[in-house]
Amino acid sequence: MRRSNKRPWHEPHVPLDEARARGGVRMTRGPGGVPYQVRRIPRGEKNYVCPWCNQAIPVGTAHVVAWATEHLFGADAAIAERRHWHTGCWAAAERTG
Repeated sequence: MRRSNKRPWHEPHVPLDEARARGGVRMTRGPGGVPYQVRRIPRGEKNYVCPWCNQAIPVGTAHVVAWATEHLFGADAAIAERRHWHTGCWAAAERTG
């Protein structure tokens, strides 16, 4: 008989990691109090310009990508308008909300 790979009944339940289940995307309030979806990028593959400080985010730099959860023209338009931020700049934008 083949052994089951399911969790045995006597082991504790492992809670769901929501960030992992969503692919690392989390919901938060960004500039102007608008709800945003935010994802951490461990190493960028291109150069970007941060919209908060207008400074470059060089290739290989960890940063965040943020996009509004609501958009007049729908979710695809919101994703198309996503922006790459320095992690510290995004934190400052969240605080000023």
